[in-house]
Amino acid sequence: KQLLLARLRKDELRSKAIAATIALATNGWRKSDLRHPLPGQSESLAVAGLASGRGGRGHGGARRGFASPLISGIAGGSGDYFARIGVGTPARSVYMVADTGSDVSWLQCSPCRKCYRQQDPIFNPSLSSSFKPLACASSICGKLKIKGCSRKNECMYQVSYGDGSFTVGDFSTETLSFGEHAVRSVAMGCGRNNQGLFHGAAGLLGLGRGPLSFPSQTGTSYASVFSYCLPRRESAIAASLVFGPSAVPEKARFTKLLPNRRLDTYYYVGLARIRVAGSPVNIPPDAFAMGSRGTGGVIVDSGTAISRLTTPAYTALRDAFRSLVTFPSAPGISLFDTCYDLSSMKTATLPAVVLDFDGGASMPLPADGILVNVDDEGTYCLAFAPEEEAFSIIGNVQQQTFRISIDNQKEQMGIAPDQC
Repeated sequence: KQLLLARLRKDELRSKAIAATIALATNGWRKSDLRHPLPGQSESLAVAGLASGRGGRGHGGARRGFASPLISGIAGGSGDYFARIGVGTPARSVYMVADTGSDVSWLQCSPCRKCYRQQDPIFNPSLSSSFKPLACASSICGKLKIKGCSRKNECMYQVSYGDGSFTVGDFSTETLSFGEHAVRSVAMGCGRNNQGLFHGAAGLLGLGRGPLSFPSQTGTSYASVFSYCLPRRESAIAASLVFGPSAVPEKARFTKLLPNRRLDTYYYVGLARIRVAGSPVNIPPDAFAMGSRGTGGVIVDSGTAISRLTTPAYTALRDAFRSLVTFPSAPGISLFDTCYDLSSMKTATLPAVVLDFDGGASMPLPADGILVNVDDEGTYCLAFAPEEEAFSIIGNVQQQTFRISIDNQKEQMGIAPDQC
């Protein structure tokens, strides 16, 4: 229960950070809105313009495709998923958080001013023949939202997250290896001052839609397609993160990725309706719409655990679900207001919940994507939460066991069930 509460607190902070990012992008922004350089930094960091456009220079790699194992962090108390990736030359394998809601990739580097504890040895760039610092004047350094220059005129970066986590250090290029396939000259952060709830991961692989993300930088080397399948949280079996044409299974059905011209990091989709026990829930027509200024909409995010729906949509889903179940009720906990005591039951039959997207793609949720176990006493809660702001998020609890494919060239997302 304590691990769950910690994950839910992190989820709440991430949601607020996404809300703040959307607000800044859609309502204008000021230097004072962004986190100031951290105390003790001897180098200067400055706010750059919000990154725009879709980067796409290809580097090395295999056009046939390549893959990495993907595991749940649940055993370590994390709501994130970790990819196993080789860094540098020779390659040293580390766990990195796979995050579709972030762009900048980074890992902790030695010597460190401040590093949190990680499972693998901290990466030492001096032992890698492929590590190359980026100059301040380089075009890719200019795409950072917060950038700076060292005394050697080398690019510095800073990324802050909504839960208080941050990373600061050198922006450089390095080789990332996925099995036997090496992807060269990937621009990423070498963090010298880091803090956060990354639960033993060496850093983060940014899989977002912005110009600095791994997919945007290297897309031409694997046809701009990647997919991931998140294993069930209790599973010790690794699933996979796959790049290239083979990433999309034959069973996939597609929905368009919607552009947000003011905010290019997130993957937006059109959520047409939600069905409970086969019947569409009575949700207001504009509950999932994206506004003309880029507000609202529905984001698919691997870094958020519990799906969050705009309050009118959540209320309609919750009431429809409650009307069809007769389980003994239990007190709410944290984000959850609809909980049940199933301690005396060997099995429980749930009404089916299906998320239908524009274009025909759908997510018929498995039982553990509908009710989530919150303690050791048989308490289960509806695995959705209300979002006070105008946007919604499809989180990783609902994405489990589906293969989610992202085709940035065709601008579409594929969904295929049971493809881990």
